[in-house]
Amino acid sequence: MSKIAVIYWSGTGNTEAMADLVATAASAAGAAVDKLTAAEFNVATAGDYTGFALGCPAMGAEQLEESEFEPMYQSLRGALSGKPVGLFGSYGWGDGEWLRTWAEDAEAAGARMVVEPIMANGAPDGGAETACAAMGTALANT
Repeated sequence: MSKIAVIYWSGTGNTEAMADLVATAASAAGAAVDKLTAAEFNVATAGDYTGFALGCPAMGAEQLEESEFEPMYQSLRGALSGKPVGLFGSYGWGDGEWLRTWAEDAEAAGARMVVEPIMANGAPDGGAETACAAMGTALANT
């Protein structure tokens, strides 16, 4: 059985809504799912998971949130090698550079992307909702 960690940071609730969609779909597809904020996740438990869904909105000049998410991600980065991973987040400006840069970094760390990274402009709409559900299902089936 797959055990998926859905780890996110959300300032407005949009990225949390995406995390909920991913977690619900992964659970419905048969995976055991832990949905945790970046502050709640203990990197020492990374080996307990078969896959990861990581969510962070664009911050500042299209970058990851710096005080909680970025440090957690950097600590987790080494454990991503060979693991199925999905990335998601919301934004309110820019063109998604933060997500493309993040995906390149995760792939360089050896992560196996299960779907294309998902971004929602503000709250997730129908297309982003469908993509988040597909991510959860893909993670559960790896």
